[in-house]
Amino acid sequence: MKKRAIRSLSVSEIGMGCMGFSHGYGEIPSEEYSIEAIRKAYDYGCTFYDTAEAYSPNLSGIGHNELILGKALKDVRKNVILATKITLKTDEVAEHDLDSVMTSHLKASLERLQTDYADLYYLHRLNTDIPIEDVAGAMGRLISKGLIREWGMSQVAVETIAKAQAVTPVGAIQNIYSMVERSCEEDVIPYCLDNGISLVPFSPIASGFLSGKVTADTDFSHADDVRKFVPQLSSENIRANQSLLDLIAKFASEKQATMAQISLAWMLRKYPNVIPIPGSKNQERILENLGASAVELNDAEFSSLDGALNSIPVHGFRGHDEILGGTMKDWGKRRKS
Repeated sequence: MKKRAIRSLSVSEIGMGCMGFSHGYGEIPSEEYSIEAIRKAYDYGCTFYDTAEAYSPNLSGIGHNELILGKALKDVRKNVILATKITLKTDEVAEHDLDSVMTSHLKASLERLQTDYADLYYLHRLNTDIPIEDVAGAMGRLISKGLIREWGMSQVAVETIAKAQAVTPVGAIQNIYSMVERSCEEDVIPYCLDNGISLVPFSPIASGFLSGKVTADTDFSHADDVRKFVPQLSSENIRANQSLLDLIAKFASEKQATMAQISLAWMLRKYPNVIPIPGSKNQERILENLGASAVELNDAEFSSLDGALNSIPVHGFRGHDEILGGTMKDWGKRRKS
C-alpha cells in the first residue's frame, strides 16, 4: 500500500479506525475475531491504527480497545504506527497539574498497548476549561521525553489549530470528513496544507451511508450504536440524499469498485495530506476499505465526480467542531450564529 506522511511518521495511505471492536456500532465481536481482523489488515499492508482510552463497551470503562490493539500488534510493533487519544477532565486537571495528568493517562495507555511510546497522541475533544496552548505545551514536553512522536487534536476548528500550532507543531487533525461532511474544506484543510499538518478523517464513509448498504429501514436502535445520532442516517435524510448515492454507484460501476472504495479514492485523490481511517468491525469490510488504495481516479474522472458532488445538496449536517460534553448539534448551532 502507498504511504503518506504525518510529519516524521510514514503511514499507509489508508489506516484503520478500531473503535467498532469496542463501542459504537451495536454488538461488539469477540476479542479473538477482533484480533484476527487487525492482523488481516496488517497482512494486507495497513500500518496505521487508531484507538482511544475511552473506547470501551457503552463507554463505561477505560482501555478495552487499546488492550485489543496491543494484543494484536505486539509482535509487529516496530512496523506499525499507533495512535491513541486522551480525554482531559476539568476536575482531574484542577486537582493535579496538567503534565502529571497527561503523563499518567499516557503511561496507562502505553501499558495497555504493550509499548513504551505512542506514535501519535490526540486530544480527543477540546475542553474549554483548559487552554489549548497549555495542552500543546504539555504535548511538546511528552515529545521531548520520547513518550510520543507526534501529537494532534480531534474535531477542532482552524482557530484552535492555529493556537496550538504556535506552541508545538501539530502532526495531525482527526476531524470528520467525507462526501457528506465537507466543512473541513472551507479552512481546516487549506490551513493544514499550508502548515504541514495531516488530516485524518474519521467516518470517511459516513458511518456506512456512502457504501450504499444503509437504507431508510436500517435499525440503529441498539443501546450502543452511535449511528442513531448521525444526521445523515435519519430515515428522512437517507431518502433525501439518494441522488448522491446514485452518483457514487455510477462511478463504482465504471471503475469496477465498490461505493465505499470510490468515496475513499475521491478524498485520496483530492488532497495529498488526507489519510482516512475507515472503521468497521467486519473483516470483509475492513479489507474492502483498504482495497480503495488500488482504485485510482484519473484527472477526468476526478473532475467529473468532484464537480457533480459540488452540485448535489446534502441533507443532514454534523460538523467538525465539537467540545467535551457537547453534542453533534452544537457545531451546527455555532456555525449558524
